[in-house]
Amino acid sequence: MNYDYQIAVIGGGSGGLTVAAGAASFGASVALIERKSELGGDCLHYGCMPSKALIHAAEEVYQTGQLTGLSDEQYDRLFTQAMEKVSKAVTNVQAHDSKDRFKEMGVDIYQNETEFIDDHTLQVGSRMITAKRIVIAAGSSPVVPPIEGVDEVDYLTNESIFSLRERPESLVVIGGGVIGLELAQAMARLGVNVTMIEAGERIAGKEDKEIASIAQKVISEQTSIITEAKVERVDTFEGRIKVHFSKEGSKGSVEADKLLIAVGRQANTECLSLDKAGIVTKEGAIDVDPYLRTSKKHIYAVGDCNGSMPFTHVAGMEGKVVVSNAVLGLSRKASYEKVPWVVYTAPEIYHLGLTEEEAHERYGDRLLTFKTKLSDNDRFMAEHHTEGLVKILTTSRGKIVGAHAIGPGAGEWMQEVGTIQGLNKKFQSLSNVIHPYPARNNAVSQTADLYWREKLFDSKINQAISWYVQTFR
Repeated sequence: MNYDYQIAVIGGGSGGLTVAAGAASFGASVALIERKSELGGDCLHYGCMPSKALIHAAEEVYQTGQLTGLSDEQYDRLFTQAMEKVSKAVTNVQAHDSKDRFKEMGVDIYQNETEFIDDHTLQVGSRMITAKRIVIAAGSSPVVPPIEGVDEVDYLTNESIFSLRERPESLVVIGGGVIGLELAQAMARLGVNVTMIEAGERIAGKEDKEIASIAQKVISEQTSIITEAKVERVDTFEGRIKVHFSKEGSKGSVEADKLLIAVGRQANTECLSLDKAGIVTKEGAIDVDPYLRTSKKHIYAVGDCNGSMPFTHVAGMEGKVVVSNAVLGLSRKASYEKVPWVVYTAPEIYHLGLTEEEAHERYGDRLLTFKTKLSDNDRFMAEHHTEGLVKILTTSRGKIVGAHAIGPGAGEWMQEVGTIQGLNKKFQSLSNVIHPYPARNNAVSQTADLYWREKLFDSKINQAISWYVQTFR
């Protein structure tokens, strides 16, 4: 059969663009299908880029407020300026993912909705195209839970909050995960009275418990946090939104000008007619094997729509794997053991591998845990940012199985641990790396030194060395 394209990519986000660019660079004929007017996906327009621009702008406002104090009128003006900066940042980054750039690579771009006709055929608007192999990179959308009355109020999600230009006096955030935490704290730093409602026992529920508890302590100084609370209904009261919840058998409510729903994401699969192609889904996401192939081996799925890890860098990694497999005919597996993520709150939270609880379950007595408090590090003491922790989890031989930290810039200086793990080096090898003093990553080398203290200095080997030194030296 003659196909229109060797590769058809559904979705112009990080994963889809990685596949399209990679496939085109190897000479494949590529169709890129994106239903929205611009490329870049959710990360560029509603996620990573606008949220980080907002966090940066909010940090500037917060520091100014700490130094001089700000009036309501000043907060109003600075809020508007911050949101305009966010919009400008998105526009600037958009140039990197411009349609012209991909057209110059030889990629044919289709701006339209699409659905499967069969496992090689796609209906793209009024046109039908065929492809030898297809990559689904359709992304995800905010989950809106079936809360009574939610459809009757004007709620926000991460897709709409960045369109705000006037500062709300108050905001209720439902959800204490990554999106909820980042946006709640940023809004609080812009002068908004924020209340966060989380169903779990703590915010940052996917993080190491000890790290999450520090985060909750710090963030609760800027926002009100209600945990173990179930939101039952929402309604309006005198022009404001009222959120009703239950907690430990008691009823409660919170009123605010705005409501942000940030309880998670769901795969964009409903409109693709996956059943016509025989593609199997699992819990709403596209089911894939370790090679990122769907139930149809010539169709792949990358990014949020396959339910793996909902991060832009993961979609990019998966995109590279699919280029190897779908374009070059290799058999590479996607591996997630060495994938870190960062929650860009203040302080930042770094997460790599297993939490301490998960590691104990898997390794038992073979697990070693090494910790350094930021209050024991000179740089953080100098900056008066001592509320934080470095925690590294290894096997008895030094294999890194988990790395966690909370502190200013942790996403940057902790990646040194991720690099060591990625190179399959042992944690103790970090002790041989000379760090400039007093760099923040000295906290990492301090923690690595603890390995030798436990394995050598507090062991029988050290007793033998002491005897040798005292006897012969």
